[in-house]
Amino acid sequence: MEVTPKVLRNVSVISEVPEDQLQWLIDQSTLLKVPVGDFVFSRGDAIDRLFVLLEGTYEIKVERNGHYKQIAVIRTNEISGALPFSRATTSVGYGEAIEDSLLLTLPKTAFKEMTSQHFELTEALVHVMTSRTREFAKRNLQEEKMMALGKLSAGLAHELNNPASAMARSAVELKKHLGHVPEKFKRIISIKAAPEEIDRINDTLFEKLNRPQENNMGLLERTEKEDALEEWLAEQGVENAYELTETFLDFCMDIEQVEKIRAATTPVSFPTAIEWIENVLTTEKMVGEIQEAAERIAALVSSVKRYTHMDSAPEKNAVDIRVGIKSTLTMLNHKLKRKGIEVEKVFEEALPEPKMMVSEINQVWTNLIDNAIDAMDTNGKLTIKVHRDGAFVKTEVIDNGKGIPAENLNAVFDPFFTTKAIGEGTGMGLEVVQRIVQQHNGDIKVSSRPGETNFTVCLPID
Repeated sequence: MEVTPKVLRNVSVISEVPEDQLQWLIDQSTLLKVPVGDFVFSRGDAIDRLFVLLEGTYEIKVERNGHYKQIAVIRTNEISGALPFSRATTSVGYGEAIEDSLLLTLPKTAFKEMTSQHFELTEALVHVMTSRTREFAKRNLQEEKMMALGKLSAGLAHELNNPASAMARSAVELKKHLGHVPEKFKRIISIKAAPEEIDRINDTLFEKLNRPQENNMGLLERTEKEDALEEWLAEQGVENAYELTETFLDFCMDIEQVEKIRAATTPVSFPTAIEWIENVLTTEKMVGEIQEAAERIAALVSSVKRYTHMDSAPEKNAVDIRVGIKSTLTMLNHKLKRKGIEVEKVFEEALPEPKMMVSEINQVWTNLIDNAIDAMDTNGKLTIKVHRDGAFVKTEVIDNGKGIPAENLNAVFDPFFTTKAIGEGTGMGLEVVQRIVQQHNGDIKVSSRPGETNFTVCLPID
């Protein structure tokens, strides 16, 4: 194939470049044929050539966790590879021909002459670079958001699963339990008891239901009381006494409490009465477990709504920063529990409420807290401080992890900088954090040494 300026006019981005500059490009370049299945470039290769694809197609892909992911497709009459003023030096992926391809390749050593003597050609190629950088940043930002969403979704699913399973389990047990009620009810109504006797039993029962005591018994104390109560109930003629003691101790009813019921009944009616009371307490306990699980699910949903600010229009509102941080901690609670991380919250009372885009600020807390968790080993400590500092509300996220190396400290907010393995981060998280904070006229700083890394966010009150 003979390459002429007329052929290069088919490449839209350089179609308006003067003919003499296109001829210079041809004269300084060489042709490269790449059969289907071969590589235009591989990971680790130097980015030292500009490619003009004259025929064919090749894909750019990266390896993540043992799998290849396509990130771009270069088609006929498109430009790729090294570009003027680009700082990229080494390829992180592969360029594999998916059709027989023919490329015009310009070595990077020719860029100096091009930028000094061929303005229109340089301008067109710089436009390619800026467009490519913008698209790359947009794609990586979207990927970072999807990764964050995935983490939160996994955490929320984990947190919801526990109370949902508890509700299902309690509902099954309650249904089974209620199946025995008719038989027990038949025995209880067969008792001929005086009204005052019934009143004393009711008073004891509903005192426990309406004013339950907090159960602070240790394991040893509880075991001793269960054994003693089981033995005492057996002596009073109660069958299967061991099945009743757990429920009574859950409601803090020991021998002293149960003796009040014994005193209010006859020796014949006591076993039936005590069995009925245990039945009512068991029902109450199961309903309470279902209620507690439902309230926990409602609290999680409420946290999600506060986190995403679903109930408000996307505009700046005066908001208590502490609420967003607490919601974020709820979202990430599964990671905290998995690593056994202690959380210390040092929140100033009567804190001013800056105006902000709440869902965006919550992205800040998510990235900072999630990074802190990743930086710590098991049984670490996360400290979050929020207080007023002059005309600002200052928030500090402090972890006791291994710290950030001094040589990386100035680069942590740079786009695409990451110390995580491929597939675990795109390097956009802290760049997004910095941009959101700056959009709110705030400031973010970081200090780090082994055992203490501190990200400090200052947001203006007015």
